[in-house]
Amino acid sequence: MSARDLSVLLSVILIVAMLIIPFPTWLLSLLIMVNISLALLVLLTTMNMTEPLQFSVFPSLLLLLTLFRLGLNVSTTRSILSTGEAGGVVHTFGTFVVGGNVVVGLVVFVILIIIQFIVITKGSERVSEVAARFTLDAMPGKQMSIDADLNAGMISENEARERREKVSREADFYGAMDGASKFVKGDAIAGIIIVLINLIVGIIIGMMQLDMSFADAANHFSLLTVGDGIVSQVPALLISTATGIVVTRAASDGNLGQDITSQLFAFPKMMYVAAGTIFLLGLFTPINDLLTMAIAGMLGAGGFALSRIPEPDKNELLELEEEIQMDEMKSPESVVNLLNVDPIEFEFGYGLIPLADANQGGDLLDRIVMIRRQLAIELGLVIPVVRIRDNIQLQPNEYRLKIKGNEMARGEVLLDHYLAMSPGVEDESIEGIDTIEPSFGLPAKWITEEMKEQAEVFGYTVVDPPSVVSTHITEMIKANAHELLGRQETKQLIDHLKESYPILVEEVTPNPLSVGDVQKVLAKLLKENVSIRNLPIIFETLADFGKVTSDTDVLAEYVRQALARQITNQYSRPGDTLKVVTVSGRVEKLIADGVQQTEHGNYLSLDPSVSQGILESVASQVEQLSLMEQTPVVLCSPAVRMYVRQLTDRYFPQIPILSYNELEANVEVQSVGVVNVD
Repeated sequence: MSARDLSVLLSVILIVAMLIIPFPTWLLSLLIMVNISLALLVLLTTMNMTEPLQFSVFPSLLLLLTLFRLGLNVSTTRSILSTGEAGGVVHTFGTFVVGGNVVVGLVVFVILIIIQFIVITKGSERVSEVAARFTLDAMPGKQMSIDADLNAGMISENEARERREKVSREADFYGAMDGASKFVKGDAIAGIIIVLINLIVGIIIGMMQLDMSFADAANHFSLLTVGDGIVSQVPALLISTATGIVVTRAASDGNLGQDITSQLFAFPKMMYVAAGTIFLLGLFTPINDLLTMAIAGMLGAGGFALSRIPEPDKNELLELEEEIQMDEMKSPESVVNLLNVDPIEFEFGYGLIPLADANQGGDLLDRIVMIRRQLAIELGLVIPVVRIRDNIQLQPNEYRLKIKGNEMARGEVLLDHYLAMSPGVEDESIEGIDTIEPSFGLPAKWITEEMKEQAEVFGYTVVDPPSVVSTHITEMIKANAHELLGRQETKQLIDHLKESYPILVEEVTPNPLSVGDVQKVLAKLLKENVSIRNLPIIFETLADFGKVTSDTDVLAEYVRQALARQITNQYSRPGDTLKVVTVSGRVEKLIADGVQQTEHGNYLSLDPSVSQGILESVASQVEQLSLMEQTPVVLCSPAVRMYVRQLTDRYFPQIPILSYNELEANVEVQSVGVVNVD
């Protein structure tokens, strides 16, 4: 335990001891001075902070200081009532500070109570309550603003995380201050009650136990009571003032002293007005002219001195900022930053700026947020932040999507048109600019808004430009999700799963499978459009078979079979017949015989003519199903499924290849074609 931790623990123990054990008067005097010093230190700290979170421990510290002060009150009360003494500090405050006059002391004490209880404490309590309420109400808006800046590429992931933490800490801080302000209010009430007890009971004890006359007892115990009350209310007043400063402090670049001097004297000409007012006040009233003239002269001199300070030239400031930016560009760090590659980038020409500009009605940033949420639900993968920026090298209406620095898609949209996709039968009355729908490659037309209703009547699917772009982004991210899942992202998924299933995770990683092995299995699933959201089932399978084999291809096949219900529901609705293209036994035997086993894994090695024949047969069956407007699904035995996938991956990446073990037993399957070779 460090010395700081030990000192705080000993302080708490000391507070408890003061409530139980009688302390000598010299020790009480020492603790009273410590109390005043701490209160002064807290006040000075609050005056020099630039934002409330710099003193985030203040609510807890306020509780400890209040308890410390009440402990001192209990100890001094015990000493006053038992021995008639409370130490030199209390005696000094009772005699020297108030001149030994009991009436003056009581009046001063009452004034301190009124200032603290009614003015400062009441105001601080109200400000704390309002600040806590407004901070909590503003949290959703601040979070959305952070997400928007993050999606726009204005801040990094770390900066966004720090801002979110700050927003959360602000809400917690003002909520705690709302409750902590009640401590100050309760302390003021307790101070009044303790003074009354000391005064009344002290006089009774002085007369009955110390054989004093009423006058002597009243004078003696009144001075001690007033001294004790003032010596406790002075630090209480300092703490109350500090509380008010904390809850009313707005974040700025300077401390309280800098802000007051810079903002109060920001308009030197107003000091001339104040000087003239004071001068006239002394001239037309009986107030001493010498006094008013001196103050007016000081104000006038101050205004003259401040007005002589030259204001910074805006052009000079702009030049200085440009120089700073040029220096940063020349620094080695700026070159290193150029090496960073964003996982996903969306670039567009200047003609598409209204898509992303909220001031022009653009909602692309909000759509990106919804896309990330949608894909997180569909794929079970947290999609990285999409960096959105304009690029003057592109055509005005052109955009492109890059993944890890490589261009994956490019398209063109017309913001003042709608994209109309034909229902299959073209209508010559629908006029527009012929194009290709970017997401699915369907023939389409860009039509004007006047033609929109007519196109919808004839069965065309009409989509606005933002929806075209967001759909294209969604489909491209889904198609390349396996490239976005690296070891770092896999580690985050594993850590998230470990919070709920710690034993399961420990059984899989780091032994027998490393994070890299798990990443390869998950990437293979994503590449074939299989969601990895059900991580518990995936890890259960890896725990069962990870000790049997370390081949990630084989492990991925086992996981697919464990996800049979999910895969079945993905391609077939309950009660429907799943129409598939089966692979003939002859083709499966050719593929099985062509599997080569090496120390680096298994791979398929077929005669080129055989491979060509299989691919042509697959293409023929897929074309027939497409003419029947049915989604093609190829079904084969589990032993050759991954090799069929390897064979067809380059030419038919979108066609799902399923095995018999990946379908539920209750699903009805109908073969509408067979893959065969002559």
